[in-house]
Amino acid sequence: MTKTDITYMKRALALARKGIGRTAPNPAVGCVIAKDGKIIGEGWHKKAGGHHAEVHALEMAGNAAKGADVYVTLEPCCHTGKTPPCSDALIKAGVSRVVVAMRDPNPQVNGGGLRTLEQAGIKTVCGVMETEARAVNRGFIKQVTTGMPFVTYKCAMTLDGKIATVTGESRWISCEDSRKYVHRMRAHSDAVMVGVDTLIADNPQLTVRHVRGRNPLRIIVDTHLRTPLSVGILSGQMAKKTIIATTEANPRIHRRYLQSGASVLVCRQINAKVDLHDLWEQLGTLGIQSVLLEGGSRLAGDALKQGLI
Repeated sequence: MTKTDITYMKRALALARKGIGRTAPNPAVGCVIAKDGKIIGEGWHKKAGGHHAEVHALEMAGNAAKGADVYVTLEPCCHTGKTPPCSDALIKAGVSRVVVAMRDPNPQVNGGGLRTLEQAGIKTVCGVMETEARAVNRGFIKQVTTGMPFVTYKCAMTLDGKIATVTGESRWISCEDSRKYVHRMRAHSDAVMVGVDTLIADNPQLTVRHVRGRNPLRIIVDTHLRTPLSVGILSGQMAKKTIIATTEANPRIHRRYLQSGASVLVCRQINAKVDLHDLWEQLGTLGIQSVLLEGGSRLAGDALKQGLI
């Protein structure tokens, strides 16, 4: 590993960060191709099903990729999914060296991509800025290795440790800058989650505003299906990006929510509430890698007690 390796890997990581919150169930990956001290190609994975970062970079580099060094934030894939293996594309391009930040924890890869490259005579280096690369893909890593998403709890509190007034009427106890940061967190998350009590009290939009980014899925934890059909998140096209998690298994009750465009997840019950561990596993099965929990004290408290945050 050289200073040059670190310089180019920093650029690859910057590219990878552009994909955070956009690529699930795939990881966010950045790639840089360098030759004779210059970057000749770069790219990042923009969305699941689209070209991987290595392919974008190879397209930019063209024939100049032959004999070049490649810097990629995650081990190149060696299996065929919606797109062909990136390891094969790198071999075909004739690159001479591939520097990787971290191995892919996906069992379908997990060292296989590096072995494929080495067997083709390409030099490999692994572990350059691995800590930073793992931070970029913490949701992907958690989902692939445990089957559950990486969950971040967001709350604002006063100096005496309160998140609202006694009456619950306070709307904001945070500043404008912190609220803008929350919207950035939403844009970087696959889903945002609240409990039904928060939904009824605040009727939140749970969308991304103030910053650029796509709206995440909205997850409502509602044990007994008390979600009013009049709430904003069940109106218009955004209802299609809403999931209601409940223990109520009656399909007739589900129908009114399904007709609005929302989805319903039936979860196990524990202590007369939605079993959050079961919900987390179901979200992982759906390919959801990262969740921003914005619920109130009861939902957040249950998740914290169960070690799910």
